[in-house]
Amino acid sequence: MTQFTAAPTRPATADTATLFGPLEAPLFIGSEIYRGSSYGRMHPLRVPRVSTVMDLTRALGWLPSAQYQTSPRAKPAALERWHSPEYIAALQAAERAQAVSEEVKARHHIGTISNPVFPEIFRRPATAAGGSILAGERLAQGGVIYNPAGGTHHGMPDRANGFCYLNDPVLAMLSLRHHGAERIAYVDIDAHHADGVEHGFAGDPDVLMISTHEENLWPKTGRLDDDAGGSALNLPVPRGFNDSEMAYVLEELILPAVADFAPDAVVLQCGADAVTEDPLAHLDLSNNAHWSVVEALRSLAPRYLVLGGGGYNPWSVGRLWTGVWAVLNGHEIPDRLPVEAEEVLRGLEFKGHRLGRNPPEHWFTTLRDDPRPGPVREQIREAVTLLRRRRGLR
Repeated sequence: MTQFTAAPTRPATADTATLFGPLEAPLFIGSEIYRGSSYGRMHPLRVPRVSTVMDLTRALGWLPSAQYQTSPRAKPAALERWHSPEYIAALQAAERAQAVSEEVKARHHIGTISNPVFPEIFRRPATAAGGSILAGERLAQGGVIYNPAGGTHHGMPDRANGFCYLNDPVLAMLSLRHHGAERIAYVDIDAHHADGVEHGFAGDPDVLMISTHEENLWPKTGRLDDDAGGSALNLPVPRGFNDSEMAYVLEELILPAVADFAPDAVVLQCGADAVTEDPLAHLDLSNNAHWSVVEALRSLAPRYLVLGGGGYNPWSVGRLWTGVWAVLNGHEIPDRLPVEAEEVLRGLEFKGHRLGRNPPEHWFTTLRDDPRPGPVREQIREAVTLLRRRRGLR
């Protein structure tokens, strides 16, 4: 199969760079397409996620119209900056026919159990990608943007991969580059390794990729000794990875590595599947750990893009990603949610999974989890020391 890599693109011209001024407040990119869209009744992505965040932020009074922008749907030409034309055409054809041939399934991995054909198989990921591409443009002169529908970090140039049909982080980073951000730090705290992003930017001296992910979890890439041609710091962590360990990794590895790199932009993939309640991973973070990373990275570059990612428990994802928006705006997270926000969470369902049968009361009434501290295991200390040495950090 032909490999399509994310080659550097030209910087923005003065005209494109000044199309938008610097953002005065964080911008939320969303869309109604996510409301009711599902990968199928038994797929992990049958649960609502982005629509829950939109509803919760509005119920809390945190999303005025001036800070919200509807995501455009990316056109094929924009997607083909990294994805192959044949693959984009196959996604469009699958949406029209709601079926694929065995040949298309074998070549592009569409129509599999992980990457099923569903009604919005092209429109939904193209909308998420459109939001991330737009973010690169809107950040030309600096600011903060949140696209919770983004973060589909497994997508490959010519095939779907791990629930991801398009790779919007790669497209976002190409867009950032096109609009003047030469050096980009990409930080990924999803429970799964960012294999698609690493594929796109391996060996690129102007990209630093840092990924914390559960060891031996699918896709089983991102080994400690895999540096992606010098562009990546991969930290596979053991099961039970806790808040204290994430704080240690943040302070001892992520922050010093990003600061030393001196990026023009930081992209954070904030997957919600590393929290205790996620059904597909085995880590033990509270949402406080994610929010600490979101806050700490904000001051390290003039452009900051925060994306969603994994997360398959509707309550933990909605609460965590709503808290991300609170952190980006400096909103105080209440101890008890107002009635309107509580009603949003009580209206969620998690059919077909034991976690949906008797959800605890605090999933309805709060955003913040109780902290989940614990010992910092020697395995993590040794891995961080090794990665620091690899980057020449003292």
